[in-house]
Amino acid sequence: MADDLRRGAVFAVAAAAAMAVGATCVKGASATVPSTMIVFFRALFGLMLMLPWLIRGGRQAWRTQRIDGHIWRSAFGIVSMYGYFHALSHLPLAEAVLLTYTMPLFAPFIGWLWLGERPPNSALPAALIGLAGIALIVKPGTTELTSSAALIGALSGVSAAAAMIGIRRISNTEPASRIVFYFLLMSTVITATPLHWTWQTPTAPAWLWLLGVGAFATGGQLLLTRAYGSAPAAFIGPFTYTAVIFAGALGWALWGETPDLWSLAGIALVIGSCLLTLLPGRSRRRVDAPTEV
Repeated sequence: MADDLRRGAVFAVAAAAAMAVGATCVKGASATVPSTMIVFFRALFGLMLMLPWLIRGGRQAWRTQRIDGHIWRSAFGIVSMYGYFHALSHLPLAEAVLLTYTMPLFAPFIGWLWLGERPPNSALPAALIGLAGIALIVKPGTTELTSSAALIGALSGVSAAAAMIGIRRISNTEPASRIVFYFLLMSTVITATPLHWTWQTPTAPAWLWLLGVGAFATGGQLLLTRAYGSAPAAFIGPFTYTAVIFAGALGWALWGETPDLWSLAGIALVIGSCLLTLLPGRSRRRVDAPTEV
């Protein structure tokens, strides 16, 4: 597993921009399309976009000896995606993106348990500060719908952290394109089930939003997979927070969204807590990690 912080950071920022646009498309589609359908079409359209790669690469492109790793990565990713899209449907764009991007708070600890990558010395205080920021964004005193959507968004961040560690675990033998392919394939099959009772035929504008979700989210996923395959999650995660800046600008431009003071304070705490992982004194020592999940 490679350790190239500069390369990983570039991929992470590019992924953040693509995913912010993808999140904007999710929010646009959610006005008329249920979240279960958006999740399915995000996976389906993404899978269709990868067909040229699959055809060009032939059997070698999708052949793998790490199917168990792909299953674990996909399972965590699907749970995170459901939670993320639900939050996007009920919260301002920047807040929903931020809650899912709390994954750098949890990734160091999951990476320690799963891969043996000891977290930075600042990981624990950073996590405590970040949780305080999440509490300000969740605002327990607000409406039940808003609070529950915020909590679901935060839980999607935990699942996303586990998914990213799953990516790093198999990235020493599996290229980014193959990891994304198996995620999209498994997601398409699994998320098709709820369509039996939630289907609503999309309008023409909704189809455009859904196509945007698939295109930008898949591009972002490929870039993010390359980022986490390039360096440890604890070092790359903070760079993904540029997505909040992109999302905030898009939310303001399209829907006039402006966060209140409590949310701004929470956003500052969460982003600041993740930046703590970049302070000097990080431990790069490894401990023996289990070879299987």
